[in-house]
Amino acid sequence: MRPYRCVLGVCVLASVLISTGSSTEEQMKLAALLRSVSPAVLIPDQPLIKDLQTATGPKLLIKDGTIQGLALDKSYVFYGIPFADPPVGTYRWKPPRPVTPWRGVRDATYPRAACMQACIGPISDECPKKVSGTQRQVSEDCLYLNVFVPLSVNFAAPLLKPLPVMVWIHGGDFIAGSASKALYDGRYISNFTQTVVVSVAYRLGAFGFLVSGKDPRTSAVGNYGILDQQAALLWVQQNIAVFGGDPSKVTLFGESAGAQSVSLHLMIQSSKPLFRQAVFQSLPFSIPLKTRHESLKLGKNFAKMANCSVLDMECLLSLSPQAVLNAQIKSSSKVVNPFRFLEVFESWGPYIDGELIKEQSVSAFQKGHWQKEKPVLLGTTSEEGVIFVYGVFTKPVSAVECTVYTTAIFKQHTIKILRKYLPLYTDTDHRDMLAQIVTDYIFLCPSRRAARAGVLSGSSVWMYVFDHVASDPRVWSGLTFCYHHACHGAELPFLFDSAVVANFTMTQPERLLSNRMLCYWGAFAHAADPGSHTDMSVFCRQQRPPAWPRYTANSGWLIMNLTTHTHAQAGSRNDICDFWDKLGIYP
Repeated sequence: MRPYRCVLGVCVLASVLISTGSSTEEQMKLAALLRSVSPAVLIPDQPLIKDLQTATGPKLLIKDGTIQGLALDKSYVFYGIPFADPPVGTYRWKPPRPVTPWRGVRDATYPRAACMQACIGPISDECPKKVSGTQRQVSEDCLYLNVFVPLSVNFAAPLLKPLPVMVWIHGGDFIAGSASKALYDGRYISNFTQTVVVSVAYRLGAFGFLVSGKDPRTSAVGNYGILDQQAALLWVQQNIAVFGGDPSKVTLFGESAGAQSVSLHLMIQSSKPLFRQAVFQSLPFSIPLKTRHESLKLGKNFAKMANCSVLDMECLLSLSPQAVLNAQIKSSSKVVNPFRFLEVFESWGPYIDGELIKEQSVSAFQKGHWQKEKPVLLGTTSEEGVIFVYGVFTKPVSAVECTVYTTAIFKQHTIKILRKYLPLYTDTDHRDMLAQIVTDYIFLCPSRRAARAGVLSGSSVWMYVFDHVASDPRVWSGLTFCYHHACHGAELPFLFDSAVVANFTMTQPERLLSNRMLCYWGAFAHAADPGSHTDMSVFCRQQRPPAWPRYTANSGWLIMNLTTHTHAQAGSRNDICDFWDKLGIYP
């Protein structure tokens, strides 16, 4: 199996070894191991337009100039549209700047470089190829987005009714990922749901989240990646009507770190006018955001690894992109706060700066400090934790080892947790138990807690659990431990209907599951209700998927079970989530 990175960082279960008296050398080895697993890398990277008939597409005049797109088999596509000027040179650690208008026609027929990230192994899924297929690219100059428009849109005639817009934020632990990954090919979801789909890039790792001081004039102050996303949302408001989209009907959706980003925009007041509703897919609610102090400490470690003083901005700005990336990787091996092991889940990422981001997501949702008037759809896969635990622990884990890991993470709560879980697992290998703890504590139960808090605040909420095991194991790119499980990210190829370009096949029942998911997400985009059959009739003409009830106490807290036999059911693992809620240990 080829090497993988720790995209969400939930391989923290192994990181506890760092705290149990290991030598410095052992800690470095473990840190390297933690970053050798990449759960978000599900499908081999391929050019998005590989083996497809292409034709010259429409030429459109947007705010900053004219662009030339493509006409593909399912939609019109406009690749690589800049939504901010390149964040290079003295602008490396600065907020995104407005695009400089261009003259002539800009070529929007091929994907642009991914943002700077480590490309590990002979075939890295996170670093996309050029369209020619001859070279993989990453670059600091990466603030571009892609737009997918259904072929039903006639650019030569006035549009009678603008289409809803779906803006996708990719995952990758804030250190990896690409808007142009084949898995996220937006043509199919755009065509099926009759929506305009936008996929956005944003600065990653140290480029997007370095904190070296408090003064933005003389230091890096972090959260640039989130500001990039916000700039892309502003671009949508200013330009999407040209593509036939309705700027008043924007759905923001993302998975993993992308879902975490979506949740932050629901908390950020300046993002409020930029979208109407939100979808969280596998949001790791229990991964704590760093404090300013912790981010500054990471910044000092980064500067040290780069042979600069953290106060010497001139030195930091003189670093080559590769030198920044190298220092980022080296500094990521250190646990900034030894009392917060979950920090290893997310070495780089957003932090609580007190201005843009003021508190943890779970806390914000519990206290009602978010845009409660916006409808929310959220859920998880049924076995989120498998890919993280089995990706790190390649050998069976004994009861003693399991107890050590659990104690290092949960401290005084350990006995209660072991009493709750140990009786349910009789196998001598405790990896399944650890995987279930990850699923419950990191993903499922805090999502349920946030959903119920939203309902009590008067919000419209819908919940799901994706519980289908893909029939074609090629979807997992060699991660054999996911072959018979609904791992983290399992829903993505079904939601994007991307099997055509992702080198795997679906059975007929799986095609039906994919179509139903597209109906639900499409109905949410059109009507702010995934169960709206009235709006589904526009694009789901050949089927009427099962009703998706709103998540409320009156409905019995029903959630949608997304399988080949999709149905509404009572909440998943409610007794376990009641247990976690009573412990009161969410961030």
